[in-house]
Amino acid sequence: MPPTLPPDYSNSVKLKYVKRGYQCLVNNFLTFLLIPAMAAIVLQVVQLGPDELLSLWNSVELDLVQVICSSFLIIIISTVYFMMKPRTIYLVEYALYKPPVTCRVPFSTFMEHSRLNNMNDPKSVEFQMRILERSGLGEETCLPPANHYIPPVPTMEASRAEAELVIFSSVDALLKKTGIKPKDIDILIVNCSMFSPTPSMSAMVVNKYKMRSNIRSFNLSGMGCSAGLISIDLARDLLQVHPNSYALVISTETITPSYYSGKQRSMLLPNCLFRMGGAAILLSNRRRDRYRAKYNLVHVVRTHKGADDKAFKCVYEEEDPEGIRGVSLSKDLMAIAGDALKSNITTIGPLVLPASEQLLFLFTLIGRKVFNPKWKPYIPDFKQAFEHFCIHAGGRAVIDELQKNLQLSAEHVEASRMTLHRFGNTSSSSLWYELSYIEAKGRMRKGDRVWQIAFGSGFKCNSAVWKCNRTIKTPVEGSPWLDCVHRYPVHIPEIVKL
Repeated sequence: MPPTLPPDYSNSVKLKYVKRGYQCLVNNFLTFLLIPAMAAIVLQVVQLGPDELLSLWNSVELDLVQVICSSFLIIIISTVYFMMKPRTIYLVEYALYKPPVTCRVPFSTFMEHSRLNNMNDPKSVEFQMRILERSGLGEETCLPPANHYIPPVPTMEASRAEAELVIFSSVDALLKKTGIKPKDIDILIVNCSMFSPTPSMSAMVVNKYKMRSNIRSFNLSGMGCSAGLISIDLARDLLQVHPNSYALVISTETITPSYYSGKQRSMLLPNCLFRMGGAAILLSNRRRDRYRAKYNLVHVVRTHKGADDKAFKCVYEEEDPEGIRGVSLSKDLMAIAGDALKSNITTIGPLVLPASEQLLFLFTLIGRKVFNPKWKPYIPDFKQAFEHFCIHAGGRAVIDELQKNLQLSAEHVEASRMTLHRFGNTSSSSLWYELSYIEAKGRMRKGDRVWQIAFGSGFKCNSAVWKCNRTIKTPVEGSPWLDCVHRYPVHIPEIVKL
């Protein structure tokens, strides 16, 4: 007689209902506690007669001095509370750069250029082909004009031309959407890791749009793909101390100067993954903007692992043995990213997770410490805290790892995968292409919460939490997905044979 297998309780429908009941009970514990108490009070009052209620009211002695003092105390406490309360930061609008068709790099074009640029090194060509086959990129990603030459011309002039094209196009679109004038902007923050000219890129924007002389401008470089959220964090801090202000945040990566023409495999990876892109975001702390703003900024959590040598050097710009400069990606990158993510979610978890998930995590932690260290650690269900996830589209491996670790569904990571497929890794601006995808699909509703997660050199893992202020209607004006969102999602095979 064959042995009977024990039932699979992990997939049991009854167990799922038990978990839902537990979540409902814990998350609404105060409600369940207060409703019977309020019902008892109301029932007691209803049972009293008119004479008893009148005598009860007459028994309450009100002293005029006490009433005045109590009123003043309430006013003082209310004033202190509203003065100490952080200002609400609104995301009014954002605009994204959509490269022209002439910049597109289909697989065939990329590989042909790779062969012509590496005629004496067929192994490098074969390596790039294998990476591209497994990258998750599509046929419509774009590279700047300088990279279309054979060989590429990563000159200062070409780099500046790319930066101006991407940044000015994004800012023009943003100003048109919002109707604000350049002189209305009080704070300007530009982040771009690989290209840091003199004068700075923020000065370039001030010059182009003839902004005010007292504008507070900042230029961030060398901070990797997570620099976009660092810029958001900096803008938030500045808006807390400068009332009635607009902050313009520009996130981009200039690809032209980062092209690597050597043979080191770890340095050839960025050639295969990084593509053109940029975003311009308008933030405000003006109360009158709350009605037209798309999102409210709820939290920003930053994690820096730079104290560890391996983490510091896992994304490292250096020269190869032949003296050719490039960015090297370490084999330990995914492990280091996982460690940084763990630290980040440990910080953000208590801020966003419902009480039911926090209690389960706490009980599991105590059980492992006290009873059995081999107990499997409980991974909080972040789907209870967020409706949408924008995971940095750094590559297929990054998205796969986060989907597995956070136990997300295919729909939760759809925006990240489709952004990688359509636009490639656009560095710090990729999160905004993902958010735009969710909007273009008509999935963003009022009250929805969005979690943006980005990784960057150093090594950093940064998170931002947004709450949708109003339902986003489709089609979204000026969206880079406007002419192609109907084709998505698409099936992305594990390997695309070239």
